[in-house]
Amino acid sequence: MRAKITYAVTAAVLVVYFVLVGSRGVFLIQNGTLITVTFGVAVLILPVIGIWFLWKNTQFVRKANRLAAELDAEGGLPVDELKRTAGGRIDRDSADEVFARRKAETEDAPDDWRSWFRLAVAYHDARDTPRARKAMQRAIALREGRTLEA
Repeated sequence: MRAKITYAVTAAVLVVYFVLVGSRGVFLIQNGTLITVTFGVAVLILPVIGIWFLWKNTQFVRKANRLAAELDAEGGLPVDELKRTAGGRIDRDSADEVFARRKAETEDAPDDWRSWFRLAVAYHDARDTPRARKAMQRAIALREGRTLEA
């Protein structure tokens, strides 16, 4: 729940920022000189890119949460079996061991979105965020009946 609140607050702050930056872009365009119009258009591009990025990430998170809820209803969410240090951090060897099992499970069933979901969690636990995201994207695509290129 804490992550959802943090995400919502960050998204709200970004939207306010986009509005402020967008208003500056409009102000620059209204000045009407060649330089201010050029800068105004350039400034307006930043909020457009930011809104697109925020939208895509929000959609990704919503779809991943939907998969998690479905997997939870089936009783298939991965169990947290990782060893932790005294400070609460995940033990690297433990994460590697779980990752190896999840990878083998995914290799045995490459068309099962559930195994890709669990692999994404294992990548995340191993602190490999880019691969975790790609594995989750594959899980989402497989669940939706789409295919992703390797």
